[in-house]
Amino acid sequence: MNAIDTRIADTATVDRITWIRIASTFLPLANPISDAKVLTGRQKPMTEIAILFVEIETTDGHRGLGFSYSKRAGGPGQFAHAKEIAPTLIGEDPSDIAKLWNKLAWAGASVGRSGMAVQAIGAFDVALWDLKAKRANLSLAKLLGSQRDSVRCYNTSGGFLHTPLDQLPTNTDASREKGIGGIKLKVGQPDCALDIHRVETVRKHLGDAFPLMVDANQQWDRPTAQRMCRTFEQFNLVWIEEPLDCYDAEGHAALAAQFDTPIATGEMLTSVAEHWEFIKLRGADYLMPDAPRVGGITPFLKIAGLAEHAGLMLGPHFAMELHVHLAACYPTEPWVEHFEWLEPLFNERLETHGGRMIVPTRPGLGLTLSERVAGWTAQEVEIGNRA
Repeated sequence: MNAIDTRIADTATVDRITWIRIASTFLPLANPISDAKVLTGRQKPMTEIAILFVEIETTDGHRGLGFSYSKRAGGPGQFAHAKEIAPTLIGEDPSDIAKLWNKLAWAGASVGRSGMAVQAIGAFDVALWDLKAKRANLSLAKLLGSQRDSVRCYNTSGGFLHTPLDQLPTNTDASREKGIGGIKLKVGQPDCALDIHRVETVRKHLGDAFPLMVDANQQWDRPTAQRMCRTFEQFNLVWIEEPLDCYDAEGHAALAAQFDTPIATGEMLTSVAEHWEFIKLRGADYLMPDAPRVGGITPFLKIAGLAEHAGLMLGPHFAMELHVHLAACYPTEPWVEHFEWLEPLFNERLETHGGRMIVPTRPGLGLTLSERVAGWTAQEVEIGNRA
């Protein structure tokens, strides 16, 4: 080691994780939410979202905020798993994010590397990336290497199946007035004629060119999906989402090969390996990974790299507060899903103009927790000691 290297080694310091806070928060929804899974009897209407928050602090006083979530069930399980594995991070260098992801995964390896286990890991991973970007005084998008300062966005929350048909035009107009650039409708009802009528009504209201998507939430079998995809060709849709069971890669691939309307899926997959199966089989034109569900930003970036190599388009699912940063880094123009449901959790708001969502320039995710979060928090635990 030469003299310069010696001086650098003598002055370099390694930051260490000293304190972690984990909280299980239940965000109430203003109205019960129903999609096709409710109308087919598989699920009950959704009344709340379970949020897993993780805050991490280091020796040097740097802090990161991360979150994961679950719908209808799983919140207490995510919290319990996070509480078990969190102590493995104490004393570690927060910059070693890939190493720490693997360490957390192996700490809970007996319950697998997908599903609830990695969804718990996702909150830690997001917090570590948020911390790293804040320390660099960069937005997460800039830290990762952004391609653009805004991303196309579409609204889903106004098109759920509990929404009366005559309310849909009003909802679509409200979205367009907010500067949102696309509309997605839920389909997949037991009576396919009702789906067709809803799509036909909204398409006529929007005009032929305005971006319109539909989402069947896995409720069709293969013959029904064939018929509905053929029928929907006339409506010039951006995509048809989850026409089949989320693990039916071959079935999705057959639809993608047969029809001009792109096929979109991926939101229910919870690992890189599951996404890789769809990528290999060309089971999606639009891949829709969900960073909290796959275990955070670290595995999301692996999925995005594989999707880019395969020439697929990208449309991350839900959690726009996080995905706007990740979508901004994808080489080809992606879509981000606009859901205002999580807004009460944070003090900041995302901006939409001209059909696009503006990528925040604040350091990290650019998010701070609102005062209301404390009142919705059911469990919390602190591990380690604050600096």
